[in-house]
Amino acid sequence: MKKLVSLLLIMTLCLGMLSLIGCGTGNETEGKTLLEEVTERGSIIVATEGTWAPWTYHDDNNVLTGFDIEVAKAVAEKMGLKVEFVEVEWDGILAGVESGRYDIAANGVEIDDEREEKYYFCSPYAYIHTALIVRNDNTSITKFEDLDGKTTANTLQSTYAKLAESYGATVTGVDDLAQTIELLTAGRIDATLNADVSYYDYLTQHPDAAIKLVALTKDASKVAFPVKKNDRNKTFIEAVNKAIKELYDEGVISQLSIKFFGGDITKSE
Repeated sequence: MKKLVSLLLIMTLCLGMLSLIGCGTGNETEGKTLLEEVTERGSIIVATEGTWAPWTYHDDNNVLTGFDIEVAKAVAEKMGLKVEFVEVEWDGILAGVESGRYDIAANGVEIDDEREEKYYFCSPYAYIHTALIVRNDNTSITKFEDLDGKTTANTLQSTYAKLAESYGATVTGVDDLAQTIELLTAGRIDATLNADVSYYDYLTQHPDAAIKLVALTKDASKVAFPVKKNDRNKTFIEAVNKAIKELYDEGVISQLSIKFFGGDITKSE
């Protein structure tokens, strides 16, 4: 009887160990790289907002488009793959990439030191300056240093929110640029920070908006696709970089920039 109990106990322990071994996430337990995984799937899962023109938005026919969207499509096509876009609010995009829910993010993601600790970034495909935007009648803010003690609005965890806070501003969280401008023109915030190209695009769409640009950062930030930082993703980011270089050399990314921004933002100068 004791032998039977012991045997049953051993079998139970073995089954438990097997269960634990099988409790990994995705295909990591199968020893596949991300490149092998997306190749088998036939597509890249890309997180994006879909509300930030001209980077990622819906056109008049409600079709998802934008500079980042079209660059992602072109990269996937170069790799012989399709794209599955998942629209997510900004605050969940990078967390989803880090958890492995999405393969990459295409949302004007800027490279910074903190993010580089968690993600591999592909070669930069765009360069942008940060604009300091206020209401037309505002005369108290003319430079970034004037943000000390002022209020701004941006998507939380964005580089713009972090920059505003570094100058002493209190940041209100918002979902998109349109909501930010509404708060600004209503006088509920003092200023906002955003990409210079997004500011110009907004004025193109809303020429009567009572806002103005008062300062720009000197250095341009680099925009790239992030992917979770681990060994299984190295070959994937290398393949993405190869595709981006080919598209850059062919002038495709430059043409997309001119189409969506009215100018070439693919160079650091």
